[in-house]
Amino acid sequence: MLLLVLAGVFVVGPLVELYVIIQVAHVIGAWQAIALLVAESLFGAWLMKRQGRAVLLRIQSQLQDYQLPTKELVDGALILLAGALMIAPGFITDFIGFLLLLPPTRAIARVLVMRHFKGRLGRGYSFLGAAGTGAGFSGFVFGGRADVFDTTGHEQAARPQLPEGRRP
Repeated sequence: MLLLVLAGVFVVGPLVELYVIIQVAHVIGAWQAIALLVAESLFGAWLMKRQGRAVLLRIQSQLQDYQLPTKELVDGALILLAGALMIAPGFITDFIGFLLLLPPTRAIARVLVMRHFKGRLGRGYSFLGAAGTGAGFSGFVFGGRADVFDTTGHEQAARPQLPEGRRP
């Protein structure tokens, strides 16, 4: 099944893109079609930069509040995917990339992605230390089971430095 999907993406996808580019070039002209593809890519790069900065600020805010930024990380991954789609020449991939760059449609994609991975991971991760207590990340909950890891190390005395050539 995976092989069939990959064949569709890497063989049929570019052929469909090429067909659409040729049809658009017949309607508006070849140079105008190329200019439109370049303009779409430039606008998409600007929009990706703007949306990416907003997501990075939200990630930073979540981390400062001792919260795991799951939604923001998925948004960042979707913005990266949108950027990759915008780089590929073609009107269909540009359209899908623009849809992923728009917050309302990205929210729908984020819900689908998180639902897919939540079913695979169980309940996910959570912080066990309370915010503001200095406890920080002290463990994680994965698949309904809590594993707590002791992160308080024990100090060891420093080993004496021996002069060169001598073995302990």
